[in-house]
Amino acid sequence: MAICHAWVLTIVVVVVAEAAPHLLVRGASDGPSAASAPGGCDLFRGRWVADKSYPLYDASACPFVPDVFDCRRNGRPDDDYLKFRWSPGNCRLPRFDGGDLLRRWRGKTVMFVGDSLSMNQWVSLACMLHAAAPAPVRATFTSGEPVSAVRFEDYDLLLVLYHTTFLVDVVQEDIGRVLKLDSMRNASEWLGAHLLVFNTWHWWTYRGASQVWDYVQDGNSTYQDMDRLTAFSKALSTWARWVDANVDASKTRVFYQGISPSHYMSKQQESQAGTAPAGGGGSCLKQTRPLQEATDAAGGGTSLAPVQAVVRGVLDAMTAPVSLLDITVLSQLRIDAHPSVYGGPGRDGMDCTHWCIAGLPDAWNHIMYAMLLQQS
Repeated sequence: MAICHAWVLTIVVVVVAEAAPHLLVRGASDGPSAASAPGGCDLFRGRWVADKSYPLYDASACPFVPDVFDCRRNGRPDDDYLKFRWSPGNCRLPRFDGGDLLRRWRGKTVMFVGDSLSMNQWVSLACMLHAAAPAPVRATFTSGEPVSAVRFEDYDLLLVLYHTTFLVDVVQEDIGRVLKLDSMRNASEWLGAHLLVFNTWHWWTYRGASQVWDYVQDGNSTYQDMDRLTAFSKALSTWARWVDANVDASKTRVFYQGISPSHYMSKQQESQAGTAPAGGGGSCLKQTRPLQEATDAAGGGTSLAPVQAVVRGVLDAMTAPVSLLDITVLSQLRIDAHPSVYGGPGRDGMDCTHWCIAGLPDAWNHIMYAMLLQQS
């Protein structure tokens, strides 16, 4: 496979762990699958239900969780955020069966391509499968840039994370760092995977010191800046054309991870909500329960609806079958599920963008599992 020749891996740790019997992966109660639910099933509209049997695994027993996502290890005192199960409104999710996934994916490669929110989902899935594998679990963990991977040796199953912030390229040139909206020079490294899960959006909104490019290039024209939604749409269209032209749908399933929301508010909003720490800095602090209804504010108060519309429009225009993991609304409810100030040693400030592990990304993977069953 093309991906095998491009990895730069720096750390190798072989993990052999005894799986605790009471931590076997469990999901929602058995019920009609998404495919068989009367009148169809919208897996992405519903509510969060308190469930004392959750979480699906113990993060302290999962050897793949980085400090930044391990909120309990970093001192988060509450654990109610771990004990919610996603329940679609008009049907039930099939029970998550990690053993079934390990068997289905024997000898295969699953690759997540995107930014740190892709990493959130990749780590979650690795932990879900680790909890389901029979003891002793033989897993090899490799960490590098841009590629990290977990291999479940007894199943010859490889879970890969390919880190890229924009999917398209940022190239160092004489004028500075250029974001090239029509260039994907390393995309061939994604070929050969049996399941591809793509994501980008988070970094498109950054400005000032946090912005990792100096110019944006569209075709033969170079600009100091561009409307970010327009630039995102052009880049996503470049990705879509690449998938249409290069991915063999008979061999590779493709998902697009939908837009993951942040939960930041103004200092005035934080003060009114009673969540503002000294000096301000993030509305997810001290949140211990999901919101009772979906909000239309995320990422500093801007609506994500236009971004969602761009994603749907691009996917609808593709000839290749791509499944949308439409996580935005169900994730907007989970203001309680961010690391906030529990992001680990050496990390200052408030993180209301990423998600604790265990936690919300487990539901993303549970839904993806249901979609795979539906399409099998």
